[in-house]
Amino acid sequence: MRLLSVCVFSFVAAAAAVPASAQRPGARDTELSAPVSNLRYEVGFDRASARARTLHVTTRFTTGGKDAVVLSLPAWTPGAYELSFFARQVERFQAHAEGKPLQWDKLDFDTWRIVPGGAREVTVEFDYRADTLDNAMAWSRDDFAFFNGTNLFLYPEGRDAAFGAAVTIATEPEWQVATGMPATGPRSYASRNYHDLVDMPFFVGAFDVDSQLVQDKWVRVASYPAGSLAQGARRTFWEEVQRMFPPMIDVMGDAPYDTYTILTVFDSSSSGGSALEHANSHVGIYTPYIIGNTALPSITAHEIFHLWNVKRARPADMVPYRYDRAQPTTWLWMSEGITDYYADLALVRGGIIDSTEFVGMTSAKIEEVAATVPVALEDASLSTWIHPIDGTGYIYYPKGSLVGFMLDILIRDASDNAAGLDQVMRGVYEKSAKVARGFTAQDWWGAVTRAAKGKSLADVNTRYIDGREPLPWATVLPLAGLKLKVDSLREPRIGVLTAMDTSGTAVIVTDVEAGSAAEAAGVRPGDILQSIGDIPVAEGFGPRFRSRYERADGQSIPMQVRRGGRDTTLTLVVRMSVSTTSRLIFDPDASAKARRVRRGILTGRIDP
Repeated sequence: MRLLSVCVFSFVAAAAAVPASAQRPGARDTELSAPVSNLRYEVGFDRASARARTLHVTTRFTTGGKDAVVLSLPAWTPGAYELSFFARQVERFQAHAEGKPLQWDKLDFDTWRIVPGGAREVTVEFDYRADTLDNAMAWSRDDFAFFNGTNLFLYPEGRDAAFGAAVTIATEPEWQVATGMPATGPRSYASRNYHDLVDMPFFVGAFDVDSQLVQDKWVRVASYPAGSLAQGARRTFWEEVQRMFPPMIDVMGDAPYDTYTILTVFDSSSSGGSALEHANSHVGIYTPYIIGNTALPSITAHEIFHLWNVKRARPADMVPYRYDRAQPTTWLWMSEGITDYYADLALVRGGIIDSTEFVGMTSAKIEEVAATVPVALEDASLSTWIHPIDGTGYIYYPKGSLVGFMLDILIRDASDNAAGLDQVMRGVYEKSAKVARGFTAQDWWGAVTRAAKGKSLADVNTRYIDGREPLPWATVLPLAGLKLKVDSLREPRIGVLTAMDTSGTAVIVTDVEAGSAAEAAGVRPGDILQSIGDIPVAEGFGPRFRSRYERADGQSIPMQVRRGGRDTTLTLVVRMSVSTTSRLIFDPDASAKARRVRRGILTGRIDP
């Protein structure tokens, strides 16, 4: 997953090769389901259900006798590392056979036990509330819905996940369907196993969709609402997609999909962007303002690189998936963070951004990590499941990306640019994914050592991944002809956090910094700022204030606020604040070897 603002695992080709005993979708301590076969799922979504913001889900199957069938919904969607308990969205559950209702009860919050009573063909139905705009959930409008298989598709408890299944979409005649699941007919699809079934989300409704050949394989872009990604913006996005695939395929050595589907929602309620990877597709949810911004191709490239790193090469402790409970791993820094590094590389190697933009993006990550409390990457990877309040819940994205960058430099330096992180990624992918098992720490660090021509980089793990030491940029960056330039800025600061009111016309103080000029002036949370000196307060007034009073250190100025319905004049003493920023720059005095390393990173070349 990739998040921007303040961003589903499954084996595809490999899934069938996992031993049947390891393929149980869930292994909770509950009753074993009677065997079922011939599973058929139908998802109904028409104008009436759209108005109710629901999907109607029908599951049909064949069973063998009187033993109870035990069916469950997953508790989470792989790639979105949180327990969502999709059963809470289920309404009007019922089971019947031959037109007669069947007895059923619940064994736990997301498990139903159905007593077939001798019936062979059983039907289970329920409505699913599709009202949550989240990549892992289901969401609908009057003319559109998207959903994940983990939301809707029941599985038999304790049984082999290698069962094939059919999916049919029942919708309005003029509405479209887009999914990565292979079609078997009009609005009919099939999967080979449960892991595939729940790893191929659907768009249903009125949306734009078109396809292009990219590296001799079809790629589809579906976007909602219709017209949101159109004309020149759509052409630009397609050009970026065409450019980002080749560098990733060059690194990993193959294109492990028949078709790839990019599913995008642009909605004004989104404040940024997030996306979730799947077997041969991804779902992105974005603010419309992201169109034309580098963030859109960046997130897109991140999700596409998950085709290799996560979808097919993933940590051994996440193989196979357990859908009934959390499945924490210490390796999200690699699965997500290094994927983010390769998204940046895909953009620069594909010519979507230039080298200056690449180092700018890396600088921003260095700043972000520096502003966060020290945390071990392994700890951050584990803790994301509980959303820690100290700001470290997603730090494995930028910090993991930076560790990938650092390893790339160290490997290229040790091998005299005969190898880099590219060779590690391909080696781990080929050794684990292609033989249907997850990678281990031994696999990963062994590949690193081989690429570095025998030099051990174990201290990287000890100090910066399992440890909390600051990343050693002063010694690492020169090896790639780069250095950090520190800039200091002295400017006036008020010391308040603000937000616009619901009308969008008033600026309200939400917090006052301790020891700030605002605190000394008597500003309180809840005050409505009206003017500061001769600067009227409106949205975005900060830069005007700093420009106007940049040479007024110690000067007293009036500050008008509205408090409790009354206008109040406070006295603000202008105070200067010194802030420092670091930015990555090319070192003009870099050695020939360091320039080769830098060129190798930016182009993917190895040239000892």
